[in-house]
Parts: sequence; C-alpha cells; structure tokens
Amino acid sequence: MITRSRASALTFSLAALLAAPLTTADDVTLAKDLTSVIMLLGLPCGQVVSARRQADNDHIASCKDGNRYRVFVSAEGRAVAQKQ
Repeated sequence: MITRSRASALTFSLAALLAAPLTTADDVTLAKDLTSVIMLLGLPCGQVVSARRQADNDHIASCKDGNRYRVFVSAEGRAVAQKQ
C-alpha cells in the first residue's frame, strides 16, 4: 500500500504531466509515467506501450501484457487506474 504523501506526490506529478501538450519525447515520458502510476496502484501491466488522451488528466493506457487502463485524476485529486 502506498502512503498518503507518496500518493499526493504521484497525483500532482500526474496532473502536471497530463496537462502538458504531447510531442514525441513527451509520449515516451507519458508512457513511463503511466507505467509508474499503474504499478504504484498495484495493477498488472509490465510496461505501457501506447497511450491515447481522452481529456485533460484522462488517458487510456495499453500495456505490453495486453491489459488496458483508463488512468485519470479523480475529483478528490487522486490518481486512479480503471481496467478497461
């Protein structure tokens, strides 16, 4: 289980990352950050191989192992990953 301060830091990092426009270098960074978020939340993934932006702070992440997750920041300001 992750601590509250670690979860808060993760949420703020994710929000800052997802708010920025993406370029090729940012795509790689986004994939790594989404991989970290999914792993910190204790979900199986391996590595994010692609991400599709749905809205601000809301992405669909496709993992190397075939799992897909909707990764977003909740109204409470927490990072959330929902299996798709």
